[in-house]
Amino acid sequence: MNKKIPYISIIGDGGWGTTLAVYLARKNYPVKLWGAFPEYTQHMQESRFNRKFLPGVEIPSSVEITSDLATSINDSDIIVLAVPSQFLRSVLKKIKKLSGTEKRSGISLKNKIIVSVVKGIETTTLMRVSEIVQDILGNVTFAAFSGPTIAGEVVKKIPTTAVIASKNIKVAKTLQEIFNSDTFRIYTNADVIGVEIGGSLKNVIAIACGVCDGLNYGTNTKAAIVTRGLAEISTLGTALGAKPKTFSGLTGLGDLITTCFSPQSRNRTVGEQLGKGVPITQILESTNTVAEGVETAKAAYRLSVKYKIPMPLITEIYNILFKNKSPAGAVTDLMHRKTHAE
Repeated sequence: MNKKIPYISIIGDGGWGTTLAVYLARKNYPVKLWGAFPEYTQHMQESRFNRKFLPGVEIPSSVEITSDLATSINDSDIIVLAVPSQFLRSVLKKIKKLSGTEKRSGISLKNKIIVSVVKGIETTTLMRVSEIVQDILGNVTFAAFSGPTIAGEVVKKIPTTAVIASKNIKVAKTLQEIFNSDTFRIYTNADVIGVEIGGSLKNVIAIACGVCDGLNYGTNTKAAIVTRGLAEISTLGTALGAKPKTFSGLTGLGDLITTCFSPQSRNRTVGEQLGKGVPITQILESTNTVAEGVETAKAAYRLSVKYKIPMPLITEIYNILFKNKSPAGAVTDLMHRKTHAE
C-alpha cells in the first residue's frame, strides 16, 4: 500500500457495510461508504443515519458517503466488498470498467487489497466470492472476512470475533492489525474456501432453524438442525478443497450458532415466517434487507447435485423455498429417512 494510513472504501451501504464504516472511522481510518442509489446516499450524507439498514446509529462525520464508484475505488488502498452476493458480479464489472484491467488510463487495482464480507454463492455459476472476483478482476490481492458478526452488536462494541482469510499471510496479518480492537478480536486463516463455504451455507441452516421456531418445536430439534447442518456444510466444503478443521472454528460452528439463534438474524427470521405458513414471496416483499440464505439454498442444492453429495437438510429447505413444500412435510420426510450411523 502506498499510504502510511490506509484509505478504506466500503462498497455497499447495507447494515454490515455501514457498521464497518462506523467501526473503522472510530479507529480513525479515513473511510468512504459507497451506495448504489444517489438520492439515498445524499440523504445519509446529510442526516448521518442509515435508517433503512442500521437505524439508530449515527455515522461519524469523517465517513464520506457517496454514490461515485470511481472516486471510491481510486482513493482507496483497501476495497471492502459488502454487497449481496447476487449483485456482486454487476458491481465488479463496474469496477473493472473503471480499472486498468480494461484500459490503460483507468484506475489500477495492482496495489489494492480486495476484502470480501459477502456471504453467498452465485446461483448461476455456483462460484464463491473469491472465484467471482478472480473471474472479473483477475489476479488481485484478496481476503475473505467472516465470522459470527451480528452488525447491531459490533456497532454497540459488544465483544465479537471474526476471521480474515487469505492465501497471502502477510495480507491477512495487515488486515488483522487494521480491524482488530479491544472489542473486535480478529484471527487469521489461510483456508479461503472453508471460510467462504462456512459463511455462506450457515445462512441456509439458519432458515431451517427459523422454520423450527415457526413450527414451535423445541431445543432438541434445533440442536439436531445445527449439528446435522454443520455436517452437511463440512462434507461439501471438504469436497471443494476446504480444510475440515475450519468448520469447527469461528467461520463454521461459530457463525452457524450466531445466525441460527440470534433474534436479529435475517435468515432465521425468514425461516420463522416460513414455519408460520407465510409464503416466501410475501416475506421477501416485506423487507428492505437481503436474506442471503434464500438464493444460497438454491446454489447449495445445485452443488450437492453436481458433486453427488447427499445434503438432506439443505435439500428440504430448497424444497420449501422453491418447490412449495410445506415445512411440516419437510420435517416428516427428514424424520423418515433411512436410518444409518452418524
